[in-house]
Amino acid sequence: MKIKTRLSLYFTLISSGALLLVLVAVYIAVFSFFTADFYNRLTDRTNLASKLYLKADELAADSMIQIQQKYLEKLPDEVIRIYDDNNLSAFDMKHNIYWTQEIINQVRKEGYLEYEEGNRKVVGKSYKDNQGNFVILASAVDVNSSRRLIMLGKITGILFIIFGTGLFFAGRMFAQKALSPVDKIIAEIRNIRSSNLHLRVGQVKSKDEIYQLIDNFNQLLAHLQNAFELQQTFVANASHELRTPLTSIMGEVEVALDKNRDRDEYERVLRSIANDGARLQETITSLMELAQVDLHYTQAILSPVRVDELIWELEEYWTNKKGPGMLRIQLANLPEDEELLTIPAHKSMLYIALNNLIDNAFKYSAPHPVVLNFEATSTHIRISVADEGPGISANDAEKIFRPFYRVNRDKTIAGSGIGLYITSKIIELFKGTIEVISEPGKGSTFVVEFVKGSFLEKV
Repeated sequence: MKIKTRLSLYFTLISSGALLLVLVAVYIAVFSFFTADFYNRLTDRTNLASKLYLKADELAADSMIQIQQKYLEKLPDEVIRIYDDNNLSAFDMKHNIYWTQEIINQVRKEGYLEYEEGNRKVVGKSYKDNQGNFVILASAVDVNSSRRLIMLGKITGILFIIFGTGLFFAGRMFAQKALSPVDKIIAEIRNIRSSNLHLRVGQVKSKDEIYQLIDNFNQLLAHLQNAFELQQTFVANASHELRTPLTSIMGEVEVALDKNRDRDEYERVLRSIANDGARLQETITSLMELAQVDLHYTQAILSPVRVDELIWELEEYWTNKKGPGMLRIQLANLPEDEELLTIPAHKSMLYIALNNLIDNAFKYSAPHPVVLNFEATSTHIRISVADEGPGISANDAEKIFRPFYRVNRDKTIAGSGIGLYITSKIIELFKGTIEVISEPGKGSTFVVEFVKGSFLEKV
């Protein structure tokens, strides 16, 4: 069953249930009113009988009936009897309806009594005067009330059916209008395939649950798109990047083994093999990092990471690798609040991203040092890595974060072109931005920034 139909049914059931309760309440109220009104009419007859007969020196029965018919509306098959102290009828009303001694005594005891006797309603009233204690009983058949209640039941039943049907179609119309964005979402989702994960579902104007659904679905698509790109990059380029240095190594070895050569030639071949081996090692390391990022990308468990502590870990690593002073850490006035130094991230992945930036800077800045600036404020965390290399042209700067793209084709500089691509994907996963500021001949600066408004939602 579709949501529209289910909502329509729920709306109809709730509204019809409320309407039914109202109709039942009205029916009960009208029933109570008719019953009370009929008993009031019978009470009027007992009051009339007490005033005319008991206060008019025992007025004749015929005279009382004539007065009653003149001033009161006649009730169906009505009966009035007056009983004296001995529970004997005071006069003959020409009908064969009598009440038992128990009823008469109960009226004397309680003073007033209402009850039903078959299809009749009866009112009894005790009255005292100087002639004795009398009991007046009036009875009639409530035909009109029953007929009116039957008619009222038919009318309320018809109204209930009409309004219930109207409520269902009205509910369906409103449900269809309220869920119309869902139809649009379904139509757009049907067009999304693994080959076009760049597509996104159009947002709605209202900030409701549908807006949140679309927003979260688009975020999921972004994660899937990045994961697919990582996988496709790994599969498409791993074989090529691994085959090239292996082919070079095998070629050098075959040439060296082809005939006897002098010492210098063997040293040249070994140096060439060593360079190709280093390149192969660099490529394998990059591919393993890419596989690790691919593994954790869609299922990374985020936890608070102190960025300043991570930077000191990197400083210690590169000091041991390059020597003291080669990685210069410059810190701005850091805030005392630890939360301002913390972002939600996956520590090992963020370590890989920043380490790739520093490694890339050392490749092109040697033998000059690399400078890392760290700044944390209440609005952002900014990390910049600057080198003194040859710089990057504007055209290359637009492509530098593509997989396996290398600005410098010099084979003496090790690299696979994967590091910056991995870094950009990791920074993007943690809601950060990365950009390069460079001019040819003046070095390059890579700037990573995390804006508080973008990542505090994930804490």
